[in-house]
Amino acid sequence: MTQSAEIHDLLVLPYLNHAVRMFESGYASAADIDAAMRFGCGYATGPLATIDEIGPVVVRDALAARFATSGDNLHKPADLLNQIADGGRTFAGEQGGGDTPAPEFKQQIDKVGVVGTGTMATGIVQVFAQAGYDVVFVGRSDEKAAGLIAAIDKGLSRLVDKGKLDEGGKDAVLGRITAATDREALGDVDIVVEAIAEDLDVKLQLFADLDRICKPGAILATTTSSMPITRLGDSIARPESVIGMHFFNPATVMKLVEVVTTEATAADVNETVLALCANIKKVAVSCGDRSGFIVNCLLFPYLNDAVKLHESGVAIETIDAAIKETAGFPMGPFALLDVVGNDVSLAIQQELFAEFKEPGFTPASTLEQVVADGKLGRKTGAGFHDYS
Repeated sequence: MTQSAEIHDLLVLPYLNHAVRMFESGYASAADIDAAMRFGCGYATGPLATIDEIGPVVVRDALAARFATSGDNLHKPADLLNQIADGGRTFAGEQGGGDTPAPEFKQQIDKVGVVGTGTMATGIVQVFAQAGYDVVFVGRSDEKAAGLIAAIDKGLSRLVDKGKLDEGGKDAVLGRITAATDREALGDVDIVVEAIAEDLDVKLQLFADLDRICKPGAILATTTSSMPITRLGDSIARPESVIGMHFFNPATVMKLVEVVTTEATAADVNETVLALCANIKKVAVSCGDRSGFIVNCLLFPYLNDAVKLHESGVAIETIDAAIKETAGFPMGPFALLDVVGNDVSLAIQQELFAEFKEPGFTPASTLEQVVADGKLGRKTGAGFHDYS
């Protein structure tokens, strides 16, 4: 076996196995797991489709051989993988026959509210306004609100320059956007999407305000990638209206939205949000409220494993090149860590370890060290790679 092939097996096969366990647990459908990794990470195929391409028997046997050496539970073939391999089946065959009915609006959505003025909020405002929705957004100051409008104006101008939008279309989009600095402006919206700081106390205070301000039946959505959505719902009088809409950054480009329901989320709210995602030309995948949702739960253990492989003596450049060559991923794991931000990556890995108590999810010591050293990736000019 070549070194590149060995690196592939060490890093990619546990990721595939993890995806099987996610499907096996009923957390998400096979189609949604595959779509999440395709549209959230830019992979050519999702993990379950990849197993079908390689061959379930080949994947199972390679994992079993690795498990015999490592004893790591992450390398132990999932029960469902064993069953599919032994039965000569495929994961494509596990998805059932027939087309899934398109989601329908169970609640009317005409006006959208957004809270926040950062990069994610800016993209979300633009996406809804371009899709024809009237949008009111709330920022902390007139200056921040003006900055959001300016950023959208600049983004739309680029579309005009590329011939993807005319000046009339640009003016129409901007005309559908209203800025506010007072949350009371959200009183008549049909859905609010919050995109503020990843701080639970701050979000809880916001949701208390939204509960008081928003009209009955308004959907309260959070874009969080890490906070417990159930806590947000439990803190107010209408937990049935609370749902996750995890957009990926930049929201104007990335197609994926993870739609996250709690046990209290009403079925009509879920279906309406799925229909809304389709209306704004996003690919929605459904999952429950637990750490990492689909994408982060599958992606970051693989990235963490790459750091541990480097700790064993394999060069960063060798690992990045091998993964691009053998798995066809658009970026090697270390290049991706530097793009995401090593501090963000470490925080997510810590959350996954706390949630699942899986020893193999223990954050790699080198990842902890680069964060301690302030080498956070592209945003600081240095991470696992040098960008100076």
